[in-house]
Amino acid sequence: MNLSGARSLRARVTLLATGLVALVSLLLLWLTWNLVGDAVSAVPQLPPGTTVRVDGVEVDASAVTEHLRIYARNRVLLFGAVAFCFVVLAAGILAWTFTARVLQPLREITGTARRLSIESMGERIGEVRTKDELAELAETFDDMLDRLQAAFDAQRHFVANASHELRTPLAVIRTELDVTLADEHADEAELRRMAGVVRDATERAERLVGSLLLLARTDGAGLVAREPVDLAVIVASAWRAVRAEAEKRGIRTEFATQGAATFGDPALLERIAGNLLENAVRHNVDGGWLDVVTQAGPQWSVLRVRSSGGLLDPAAVPELFEPFRRAGVARTARTGAGLGLSIVRAAVQAHGGTVSAEPVVGGGLSVTVHLPALP
Repeated sequence: MNLSGARSLRARVTLLATGLVALVSLLLLWLTWNLVGDAVSAVPQLPPGTTVRVDGVEVDASAVTEHLRIYARNRVLLFGAVAFCFVVLAAGILAWTFTARVLQPLREITGTARRLSIESMGERIGEVRTKDELAELAETFDDMLDRLQAAFDAQRHFVANASHELRTPLAVIRTELDVTLADEHADEAELRRMAGVVRDATERAERLVGSLLLLARTDGAGLVAREPVDLAVIVASAWRAVRAEAEKRGIRTEFATQGAATFGDPALLERIAGNLLENAVRHNVDGGWLDVVTQAGPQWSVLRVRSSGGLLDPAAVPELFEPFRRAGVARTARTGAGLGLSIVRAAVQAHGGTVSAEPVVGGGLSVTVHLPALP
């Protein structure tokens, strides 16, 4: 609402209030005029031909009665009209004044909204003088601005991190191409070495773009498919993809997977298990251990993945679910983009579940996923 809009609303409210007061005043004046006339008419009548002395003059009694009735009505009409004008004027002034006070918080809200931009999201309305619905509206507006600012900050951070992550493989490709092309005596072996480095960097960029697309599709989106899924089955399927790497690094595994049915998108649920198992293997230590548990409950089906690894700060563990966040010595730029747990959280929330993590004593991470159990 701009200034002219606020004035228009103020004028409309004032006219409405003044009109209502004028209408009520006219109704009261009309009732009073009729009541006075009826009261004078109800005075007992003297017999016909009776005269009364008024200021020394003999006057017919019926004429005096009619004069009194007209006089009383005229006086009521005169004073009523004066009172009507004063009441209507006072109602208009009061309505204009109090409307200005009532609309002041609304003007503050409007002014703050007009001044806001992406660069000035920190401005807030704050407390208003009134303690009514407008104060509640201002508080709600400030809460909405807090959420919007958090979303904009997260978006900026996400874009900056994504740009940084994509710049690394692109810089590797550019450097390898420049160095090789600058060498006039580069032989076949050198070209093959350059091609291998470029291929690895390209694969890394492709994995990053794929993860970003999956995160964008999952975060805040609805489920494409909904069907009964057994967590034990998707864990077994996801484990086949990382089993060879785990055996190569000598990681001891223990699976306690019992049937735990849930309802959702099989592809996303397998991505949840796959990301958890990949993280548990790739951020593990050589000769470490890995425990996977699935449990069925009356309300929740549980998937828990625990693994050894580097020491983690308990305060930093919740940040692992943010995009491009890594913790621990093993989480370096070469081992992934830092999107695995972000995708897990987005996919779990899309299914109406929850995910939490905590450090393991001695080093490592334990991630627990709760998904709605199949009725």
